[in-house]
This record gives sequence, structure tokens and C-alpha cells, in this order.
Amino acid sequence: MQEKKRGLVVRVIRSLWGVLNWTRRIVVNLAVFLFVLFLFAVFLLDSSPKVEPGAALVLAPRGRLVEQLTGLPGERALNELTNRADPETLLQDQLRALREAARDDRIGALVLRLEGFAGGGLTKLQALRAAIEEFKESGKKVIATADDYSQSQYYLASVADEIWVHPFGSVRITGFSSYRIYYKEAIDKLGVDFNVFRVGEYKSAVEPYLRNDMSDESRQARLEWMNDLWSAYKRDVAAGRDITAEEIDSYVANFPALMVEYEGDPATIAQAAKLVDQVASREEIRDRLIELVGQDDEEKSYKRIGVDTYLEVLGPEIAGRGEAVGVVIASGAIEDGSRSPGTIGGDSTARQIRELRRDDDIKAIVLRVDSGGGSAFASEVIRREVELAREEGKPVVASMGSVAASGGYWISVSADEIWAQPTTITGSIGIFSLFPTYQRTQAKLGVYTDGVGTTSSAGSMRLDRAISPELAQVIQLGTDRGYREFLARVSAGRGMTVEEVDAIARGRVWSGEDAHGIGLVDHLGGIDQAIVAAAKLANLAEGYAIRYPEVEIDFKDQLIADLLARGGPWLEQSVASVMPRRLSHPMLTTMVEEMRVLEQFNDPRGLYAYCFCSVE
Repeated sequence: MQEKKRGLVVRVIRSLWGVLNWTRRIVVNLAVFLFVLFLFAVFLLDSSPKVEPGAALVLAPRGRLVEQLTGLPGERALNELTNRADPETLLQDQLRALREAARDDRIGALVLRLEGFAGGGLTKLQALRAAIEEFKESGKKVIATADDYSQSQYYLASVADEIWVHPFGSVRITGFSSYRIYYKEAIDKLGVDFNVFRVGEYKSAVEPYLRNDMSDESRQARLEWMNDLWSAYKRDVAAGRDITAEEIDSYVANFPALMVEYEGDPATIAQAAKLVDQVASREEIRDRLIELVGQDDEEKSYKRIGVDTYLEVLGPEIAGRGEAVGVVIASGAIEDGSRSPGTIGGDSTARQIRELRRDDDIKAIVLRVDSGGGSAFASEVIRREVELAREEGKPVVASMGSVAASGGYWISVSADEIWAQPTTITGSIGIFSLFPTYQRTQAKLGVYTDGVGTTSSAGSMRLDRAISPELAQVIQLGTDRGYREFLARVSAGRGMTVEEVDAIARGRVWSGEDAHGIGLVDHLGGIDQAIVAAAKLANLAEGYAIRYPEVEIDFKDQLIADLLARGGPWLEQSVASVMPRRLSHPMLTTMVEEMRVLEQFNDPRGLYAYCFCSVE
């Protein structure tokens, strides 16, 4: 009887397993079929975008404006879908779209929609604003619209023919600031010893681990270059709105009193201050745009085309053949080894320069730098590759973006010429090393580290042991030498004595305008002027090409990027609905960002030329 029961159970289990296995096959086959159907729809259906005659080009940058997008295409698409990274807008895409639209008879106007724009370095904003001005010179209207304008958003909007704001909106101009979180007291309470070694009283990158406030030296230097940037901001905005810089100062200084006078209505205050032309609802703005460029009957709105779609219509830019200037983009923190775009790898960036150096068609090189620095070793690897290109007879011009400080200046210093914008943040010639130990933290928990070593140096680099005086001396001497090496390279590259360099170095940050005055920079101008200068040094005739080294992308990464990019809004919404939001508290975000930078540092000698010199 028991055997019959056992046999019955076995048959039932086998039957259930068969049903489950059959169901699994159906589900898998159905999923494969749907996936193939999706690929067919994505790649085979004709959905080529078109430009309606007279349509407005809509410039709606999202996130930060950058010189180089972070990561490879597949990484970027996944990060955006899963909300793991802030969105970015590539400056060169916006510039190309504006340049082409200015002479495209199908484009009737430009609309700046700025709600999703998170700003960027002032030099990038200036480049984009200048391109909008050039579009405006074509005779086509430029309309700026936003529910509310941040300082960066308004800087772009200020060049428009008409600026519209929502009745519940405002124009938030406050001036530039540079604030950091200081951890000294918290570190002491936790019992962590942040052993810091640095050269230069202005080298403030490590101050938060040593103090509870900003040093007088850092305060003085930061205010000087920030005032240069603020003056440039006011000058450009005042010119765009036909007002004075003093009126902008008055708007900022008297805003609390104006809020009392206008009964808490910031939109009307902005209009009275001549910062905006119209206070209107979204519907009224839409009606104005329909009046300007005509109606799209299908969407019941104004005729328009976005920048990304417009670039798709234009197709990829074809690099010219023959003699060329090669442009290497060095954007992000500098780290040892090979890195994806958005981070400067010592090996990967040096490799790009080397490829251009060995390319017979490349007659000159422009190194576009947008970096606060990082690894001293990786910076030297890149700088040496610049030097080798010059030794082989190829001129190299360094073009500085928003920031080219510390390691960003190190990789630039051996170029034939250095170009910077007046608002570039540069200099910060200094070195530091950071070695935290947490033996006191352990002790608070009743945990201790003990043992033996065959020499006095064995085990000296453990994070759970106090740093010895001998090791501290070794690290400080290495840091001192790193600083002398930095000075020597600047001295050789700039034709100055080491003493002259030291007097303007010591970690001090300068604006591009001041750096030009003290000899750290040769010329003031943007990347276009730097390219022209490189071509001139190479004696190139007109008609030369401009080429960018291609980043190698494997098939799998490109396929993922294409699928995610073409998946439509439904894919983004479905993924976002199940993914947790990223941390958004300002203090925690700032701490995480700073710790992420330090965590990624991988200099083999532990020496860093880095500048926390961003502004808000």
C-alpha cells in the first residue's frame, strides 16, 4: 500500500513538473517573440523625423551643460533610466544645432525652454549664449520661457528678444557662492585621524578635514576670482537687457524690500526691473508661439522641433579628410589608468594624444581641458605625451574650459600656447596627500590592533594603526617633492623661474583674466580661437579639417544604447516606477559627491593636484 501511495505521489509531482516546464517554455518563447517584434518595430519601421516649414527650434537643455558626456552610450542610457545619474547636455550638440538652424530656411524661430536646465560652468554658458546671439543675428526671433528662472537659466534667457515667466514664477539672481561642508569636529568625535600633507597655504582642498571653517587665505583668494566671474555675468546680462550692472546689483540687494513693496509677487518684481517682458500663463505663452510660427494641428500647439530630433534630421557630422587639427577632450577628474568619457584617465587620454601624434594627417593638436585635477602621476603621464608631440614637431595648444586647475593646469603647462576664457578657473598649483586612520574609532568600541613585523616599516600603512612620525615624514617629503616637480614643469613650460612660479602658486586659484596677467595663460579666448591658433602654428592653409579621436564602443554597448534610446517614454516610466529615487538631501548629496571624488583617487604615490573650486 505504501509503495502505491509513493508511486502516486511521484506521478503527481512528475505531472506538475511537466505542466510547469510546458508553461515556462511558453512564457520564454512569448518573451523572445515580443522582443523580436520590438526590435522589428524599432529598426525597420520608418519613423524618420521631419522639419515642418517655419517650425521653431526648441532648445531645452536637461541637467548640467558639459563638454563631454559621462560614460559610454549604454552606461548613460541605463543610468538615466534608473535615475542613477543626473542628466547631462552636451555643449557641442547645442552649438551645432544653433549654427545649422540659423541658416536653415525651415526654422522660423528659437524657443528657449529652460525649466530642466541645471546650469554649468560660466565659460560653457557664455559659449552657448554667444551661439544664441549669433542665431538672433539671422533675423529670427528668440523667445525664452520658463515657469521660474534660476541664475544660470536666466543668463541664457537674457539674450532673447522676449522673456516670458509664469505668474507664480521668479528670476532668482543671487550672485556666485562657494560653500563647503567642514568635518573637523565630527571627525574628532568619531576618532578618525585625517593625516593630511600639503604644500601651499592656498591649497584648500583638504581644509574640511582640518578645520570647521574656511581659512582666511582661501576666503581671500576665492572672493577675488568669484568677483571676476560675477562681473562678467552682470556685464553680459546687462547688455542683453539694455540695463546697467548697477541695476542688477540693486535688484539682488533690495529684493527683500521689493517683496514687501510688491506684496510677495516676484514675477511682477522681475518685470518692473526689466528682467522679463511678459508675465503670462503657459496657455498665453503657447498662443504667442502659435502666433509666431503657426500651429501644429495634430498636437494643438505651436510647430516645433527639439534639438535632439533636429540633429537626427541633420545626420552625423562628417569629419573632413586631409590635413587636420586633432582635438582631445579632457573632461572630469584625473585618475590613473584608462577611464570612460567624463573622467580623464592618465593612460586613455595619453593614448588619444599619442594616436594623434602618430597620425600623419594630424598637423596640430588642441587639448581641451575642463578639470579640477586629480592624480599627480596621471597628470604627468598626460603632460609628457603633450611634450612628446611637440618634440616630434606637432604644435599643441591647450584650451581651458570652465575649470583647468591643479592637475588640469599640470596637463596644460607643456603646450606651445595656453588659451583660457576670462572666466576660466585655473592655477591652484599645489599638492596634497591624505591618509586617514581610524584606530581611535576602534578603541571607542573596545577594539584594538596589535601584532609584530620584521621591520619598523612593516604594517605601517594599515588604516587601523596610528601613523608613525617616520612615515609622516616620508609622506611629507614626498609631497614636498611633488610640489617641486609641479613648479619645475610650470617653470619650464612658462619660461619663468621656479621662484616666480612659487610666488603665484602655493595652491592659489586665479580667474583666467588674472592668470593671463601673471603669465600662467598666453591668450584669452575659447576653443574656436585655440583651434585657429593651432592651425596657424602648423602653417595649415584654409580648409583644414577638425578631428576628434573616436572612443571605442563595442557592439553590445551600442546595441543597449540604441534599444534604450528608442524604447520611448513608456520604457523610462516603467523602469522609474520600480527604481528607488536617489538621495536628494543637499548635505548628504554634497558629502557623498566629495567622498566619491576622494574614493576614486588612485594615484600610485598618493599625491593629488586637485581643486574643489566650483561655484553656485
